[in-house]
Amino acid sequence: MTIHLAVTPAWTCGGCGTDWPCRTRRRELRAEYEAAPVSLALYLATQLVNATQDLPEVPAGHLHHRFLGWTR
Repeated sequence: MTIHLAVTPAWTCGGCGTDWPCRTRRRELRAEYEAAPVSLALYLATQLVNATQDLPEVPAGHLHHRFLGWTR
């Protein structure tokens, strides 16, 4: 079980305090969804939608890069 979970509404990491998903959580998610990259993208897209509601002051492009840009 990971400690690197999102703390909302700030969307920081509960394990290290950086923006979520942090580097550690990204590595964990890649491993968890290794055989299902589309499912990973759908999960992160859902989190992106939730984050846009909590962080309206953060530019959409920044959030997109933060939540989905690293999955390529």
